[in-house]
Amino acid sequence: MASTPTPQQRVSREKWLLSGATVAGVAALYLPCVQRSVPGGDSGELITAACELGVAHPPGYPVFTLLSRLAIGLLPLSSPAHSVNLLTALLGVVASGALCFTVCRLGGTGPGAVLAGGVFAVSRLPWQWSMAAEVFSLNNLFVGLLFSLAVCFHCADTPAQRSKYGCWGALCCGLGLCNQHTLVLFVVLIVPWVLLRLHAHQELSLRTLVLLGTCFLGGFLPYAYLPLSSFLNRARWSWGDQTTLSGFLTHLLRAEYGTFSLAKTESSVGLAQMLQAQLDHCVRDLSLPVLVLAGTGLVLVSGDRRRRSLPWLLAAMLCLYSLFFAWRANLDISRPLFLAVVERFWMQSDAVLCVLAGLGLAALCSGLECRLGAGALWRGLGWAFTAVVLAHLAHSNYSLCDQSDNTVVQRFAHNVLSTFPNDSIVLTRGDLPGNTLRYLHYCQGLRPDLRLVDQEMMTYDWYVARLGRHLPGVRFPGRWWDPVLAESGDAFSLKQFLSHNSQRPLFACIGLPEGDSSWELGFSRWPWGVCDQLVPSKTPFPPVEWAQRTRGLYNWTEPHDSFIPGSWEEVANEEMWQARMKVAFFLFDLAERQHSDGEGKARLYELSYTLYREIIETHRDHPPNWDKNLGLASERLLRAGGRGHSPESLLTQSITHFSRYLHREPGDPQAEAIRDAIAYLKAERKRQRAPPHLTERRVEAGGGI
Repeated sequence: MASTPTPQQRVSREKWLLSGATVAGVAALYLPCVQRSVPGGDSGELITAACELGVAHPPGYPVFTLLSRLAIGLLPLSSPAHSVNLLTALLGVVASGALCFTVCRLGGTGPGAVLAGGVFAVSRLPWQWSMAAEVFSLNNLFVGLLFSLAVCFHCADTPAQRSKYGCWGALCCGLGLCNQHTLVLFVVLIVPWVLLRLHAHQELSLRTLVLLGTCFLGGFLPYAYLPLSSFLNRARWSWGDQTTLSGFLTHLLRAEYGTFSLAKTESSVGLAQMLQAQLDHCVRDLSLPVLVLAGTGLVLVSGDRRRRSLPWLLAAMLCLYSLFFAWRANLDISRPLFLAVVERFWMQSDAVLCVLAGLGLAALCSGLECRLGAGALWRGLGWAFTAVVLAHLAHSNYSLCDQSDNTVVQRFAHNVLSTFPNDSIVLTRGDLPGNTLRYLHYCQGLRPDLRLVDQEMMTYDWYVARLGRHLPGVRFPGRWWDPVLAESGDAFSLKQFLSHNSQRPLFACIGLPEGDSSWELGFSRWPWGVCDQLVPSKTPFPPVEWAQRTRGLYNWTEPHDSFIPGSWEEVANEEMWQARMKVAFFLFDLAERQHSDGEGKARLYELSYTLYREIIETHRDHPPNWDKNLGLASERLLRAGGRGHSPESLLTQSITHFSRYLHREPGDPQAEAIRDAIAYLKAERKRQRAPPHLTERRVEAGGGI
């Protein structure tokens, strides 16, 4: 006959059941929303590193890479990207359960625990970044585990329990730092807190320090993967050379980006502005009632000597993290894309606020019960409040976070990759083309005849030595790309690289850096969709043939301006839309650069005008700059003689599209000049429409143009 469980066992079972129920609920919400294709940003590179067992960008993310590789093997879904995206969602699910368990352990089972895990899970940032292959969901899990182990350590009754939870916490700290360095801002506070607690219990000894230190260092063992992968050098894509101590430390400390910085730039955004942006995010994405509860929890729990040290530790973590990150986040958040990069790091502080809010609700319910009685009423109101908040956040964020049908970035990459001629060399630049093309090429085997060469990576001295062997047929005229040192023999310029590989079609996606203009001495750029083909200068450019060849290059059906500003989908969509007019723009620019007027210049203006009219008439909802460009092309064609087009028709086209542009972009710096041009063109059209005898009189009077 089974023994009756003790009250302590029942409470422990309730904690696990409530945490498990939270995990199940979040999983039911998350899993159907997972993206099934490659996302934008770093995702393509992270998945490729897992596919190839290479090293991801600094600091390497070995835990995420190994887990992703495991997911690709154990979760054979529609694609490697789908498998790793699903892994990320599962990590986010468990993270919410860990936050729920933290509040259960410290504040008791009830609505507060569900509020902590649920609000974090259905708020915009954690939900959004759990749908795609990124390292932030794993960091959220380590934060949740660290909180859970800290509260277990805090509530432990015996030295053996404190030792056990202390060791697990030390291991978690080490593993977490193998994933994301921002966790160190929590670790530097939790370590002295643990040591002080052990000292207060007279359990701090040399043996304890050695044991905790060993567990902490053991958490760094995944970093052994970096030099091992680099030594084997089997991955067709990998970042850096970690076979030497200096190379390993360079990667670990993110020296190529700037240690404890997001980028090698100096931002004009001040500390106060960054903190204000974070506060605005908290009010908007977590809701004001949750923030009020977080403050309430900190105040109410402070009166309990037995429990108050941990909430104050969490508050210290929140303050240190927010201040330090606001100081070091050196990106201009006035630009939507950079704001999207910065705000992902706010999730770590959001986790603290959610736990404090959960503790606040739990303390409020129990406090009201103690003073007013009617415990069932207050608990019922607590559950009702939790349900309303979670339902509101889930409803608000579902459409944004449901990525199950999002294939925009993958279709962008597939369109770009499929159009290159056979055996082309493609010089990629930036995260969007670089990471997504790389994923399709290496993980899904698309276009194995191509050679993808990363422009930024070529500037590092390890790139040619490590990855050159995986790019057969590509000739590197030196050890790295540096136009300043090109004459030394070790480095090479872009012109030298192109000259050594001119026997194959050469493309640049997207664009070329401004620091090396040597290619202009021997090559020209011809527009090829979002990319450019680099052709020897002596090759004559065939305008009509090139316009026909690049017409309808991509099969792209997404409406313009249909994605959230700053998202990778918006960037990819904008690139595809602007690619439609690149040839027209190129022809116009080519005509502008011709010094002498003549039939050839007029033909270029006419072809540019014809292409602009074609794309604008085909795509009614087009980017505003197309109207401006067509207005210019119409005016230039008129000035060049019209080539059979009616002067009045060209004037009307120019006036109409300049006016449309100003209506859509009234803040253009050249708005006043465009208004003057419109006024002049209207006067000219009026003169064209005037009866001939009136025109003759004005000419005789000296009033003609």
